[in-house]
Amino acid sequence: MDGAIVVRANGGSEVLEWTQSDPGQPGPGEVLIRHTAVGLNYIDVYQREGLYPLELPFTPGMEGAGRVEAVGEGVADLSPGDAVAYTGNGPAGSYREGRVLPRSRLVPLPDGIDEQTAAAIMLKGCTVEYLVRRTFPVHEGHVVLLHAAAGGVGLLASQWLKALGATVIGTVGSEAKAELARANGCHHTILYREEDVAERVKQITDGAGVHVVYDSVGAATFEGSIASLRPRGMMVTYGNASGPVPPIQPLVLAQGGSLFLTRPKLGDYYTSAEESADGCAALFDMVTSGKVRAHIGQTFALEHVADAHRALEARETVGSTVLVVGS
Repeated sequence: MDGAIVVRANGGSEVLEWTQSDPGQPGPGEVLIRHTAVGLNYIDVYQREGLYPLELPFTPGMEGAGRVEAVGEGVADLSPGDAVAYTGNGPAGSYREGRVLPRSRLVPLPDGIDEQTAAAIMLKGCTVEYLVRRTFPVHEGHVVLLHAAAGGVGLLASQWLKALGATVIGTVGSEAKAELARANGCHHTILYREEDVAERVKQITDGAGVHVVYDSVGAATFEGSIASLRPRGMMVTYGNASGPVPPIQPLVLAQGGSLFLTRPKLGDYYTSAEESADGCAALFDMVTSGKVRAHIGQTFALEHVADAHRALEARETVGSTVLVVGS
């Protein structure tokens, strides 16, 4: 039997229960992975609370990394001991020591990317990949407003955007986080608790506004984000850390200058093995080239994940949080 986190009722971090569970053995086309590191993401909180409802009971977690323990019939390209990782284009369940997954969900790790780094970048890095390459393809000369620039996605996105030649304006909650964001690619930072974001954006851009906003915060930042866009700019709202965005009238987009609004999710950009392979390859290329590096701000033992959730919700974390398994 292996250790696993189970949620039997939606609620606060106290519903994250450490228990014992049998991961089973791999069937045809499947692999049993022994986790060594699991990534923490805000979607885990949404699922725990019930904002993104899952059938109870369930094990949270959308990404992980570890070693192959056993392979099922028909899996010829992986062997026990191989280092692999996976991202969130499938059902939850990574908060456990061992897990059986379809071979199609696993990506072999290249040399130079260890398992903790993989756990820190898979979902967050693949999110950045589709946001900057496919939702709004960023090119040299674009000006970008990036919320939560010192968070796990934010630090990866800042580096990737800078490598693409964009000017990056990042919002952060403290001067310490501003320093971290600037060290990772932000050209300008805005302290959102002290400054009016849209007003500062207009100052920085000489009144022009930004080409695109990447906003994972949600309700608290939506209006300021819309006001920060230039005509025909795109508002990309991809998270709800402060709560869901309330309904808006389409006329608001016309009044802002024929704006575009989208609410993407990773699963719609990683719909096939081919798309997943392409996205992961782009991410790994950015990391192994040194253009993007993971920032693991804190680690927690998997069985203490409730502490990690509380820190994440209190905005006390920086960069990526990794849950260490079996330590």
